[in-house]
Amino acid sequence: MFDSTALLPSNNWPYTEILTRLALGLVLGLLIGLERERRGKEAGLRTFGFVGLLGTVGGALGPAYGLAAIGFTALLAVVLNVSSLRSGQGTELTTSAAMGVTVMAGIMCGLGHTISPAAVMVIAAALLAWKERLAGFSMGISEGEIRSALLLAILAIVIYPALPEGAVGPWNLIEPRAAWVTVILIAGIGFFNYVLWKIYGTRGAELSSFFGGLINSNFTVIGLAQRVREVGEPFVGVAYRGVLLATAAMLARNATLLLLLAPIALAGAFTAFALMLGVSGALLLWSLRQRPAGGVPPQIELELPFSLPQALKYGAIFLLLHVVGGLTQRQFGDLGFYFVSVIGGLLSSASAVAAAAALATQGSISPATAGTGAVLASFTSIAFSLVFVWGTHRPALMRGLALAMLAIGVAGIAGVLASHWAEPWVVQLLQAVEQQRRP
Repeated sequence: MFDSTALLPSNNWPYTEILTRLALGLVLGLLIGLERERRGKEAGLRTFGFVGLLGTVGGALGPAYGLAAIGFTALLAVVLNVSSLRSGQGTELTTSAAMGVTVMAGIMCGLGHTISPAAVMVIAAALLAWKERLAGFSMGISEGEIRSALLLAILAIVIYPALPEGAVGPWNLIEPRAAWVTVILIAGIGFFNYVLWKIYGTRGAELSSFFGGLINSNFTVIGLAQRVREVGEPFVGVAYRGVLLATAAMLARNATLLLLLAPIALAGAFTAFALMLGVSGALLLWSLRQRPAGGVPPQIELELPFSLPQALKYGAIFLLLHVVGGLTQRQFGDLGFYFVSVIGGLLSSASAVAAAAALATQGSISPATAGTGAVLASFTSIAFSLVFVWGTHRPALMRGLALAMLAIGVAGIAGVLASHWAEPWVVQLLQAVEQQRRP
């Protein structure tokens, strides 16, 4: 006699585990259903709760039942669209897509995943909730902006993978991919700056300067200098604060790298980084206070998100510096770690700081030498950024930033001297803390 129960799954789950999976699937379904309910859709809170549970049960029972859950959800979507068309309200494509995403997330919950389905559903809820904002943003995109976005994608996705890996040339001094990353970063930071400016106005340019400084402060300064040449005087104040924010972000990033990679090396540089960050913050606050209270923000018109010729030009400059730095290091060997740190700061202060931390961890150099090298690399990056500001031909901006960077540099030198004086006590304290942490 045929036993129909043999077709059913016979898995035994721990009660707490399966209950947790069902609860997560239900909550994620309700998250989407709440948004749909607030918009007055026919498929709302309860429907999406059931779809989330359905997917979770299907994923837990096995592949066949997961496919059945997907099929049943597709049938629900068909019925929903037919009902909507009959009532003259048009199709419910967005709600149908949301139901499909919900059942798939439920299946992931049934399989035991937690973070992944939660992330998917949060993104889906954001897409539904930001309907008006996304629609307004898309309607405001010009043809030139679309071309710039496609060009940036070609630079990163098409050209970069086609370049040869590693160093090439007779002396292995040229790294095509590393040079092209420079072009991508300059173009990408410019594009990010443009998007934030379009959303938030001049505040967006200042915000993007800080985030750009976390990646590469010199590239961020290049973008700001380019905007000054395009816009003129209205952008000078924004550029001044943007350069200070990029510098502060660079200093914070370098200090954090030392803390993570070689904490004991930070003993010889902590005071320097703290004083430089303090001076940067004070100058930024002073600039903000100088703005007229209740004044009308400057009218700034940016034509394109970024300039490819400018990105290629500065990419060639950084490639040249890379080659010169490599030749110099080969010629002089290990003549001085500080000299190498200065050269490294021209290319990437983050790389120079990471290299210093690695050498200190290996015992090749003392922690104090590594900390001082990190500060020197930061000094070089600060001084190098002024070269790009010089090309704006704005005396007030050049004079203001030169004085600001001089003040930051003096604070750093004072910090280095103070750190060397207090280094023995700080090292003992760090060693004591490290011993307490060991089991």
